[in-house]
Amino acid sequence: MAELLPIGVVATRSGVAISTLHFYEAQGLIRSERSRGNQRRYRRDALRRIAFIRAAQRLGIRLDRIAAALATLPESRTPTRADWTRLSRLWRTELDARIAALVRLRDQLDQCIGCGCLSLTACRLYNPGDVLGDGGSGARRLDPD
Repeated sequence: MAELLPIGVVATRSGVAISTLHFYEAQGLIRSERSRGNQRRYRRDALRRIAFIRAAQRLGIRLDRIAAALATLPESRTPTRADWTRLSRLWRTELDARIAALVRLRDQLDQCIGCGCLSLTACRLYNPGDVLGDGGSGARRLDPD
């Protein structure tokens, strides 16, 4: 077990909280082994998997999509640079759509900056009678989907 890292070391080196490591493990994103004292121990390659997860999260990729990407790796191995390139290509369309939505929002920002509206007749968010409430929560008119 000398090559296995205790959870505190993994948390420090990866920059994530111990509770986050527990969560990632519960989601099947990383795995640990147990010491004789029933303490979690991680292989060193868990650090690269955690870095992969964090990088994908910073791009706004949901954990279920990250888990699906990691599941495509043979024998649950650590992602390589080639894996990151291949998997990130799968996310490119999603990221491009998100960027386009942010650009649209930025370009419309001068028309609306929340409630304090100067003209409800021109407001894209105005929703008399909450007719858009059946379509979901949030500012539905700003959601391109």
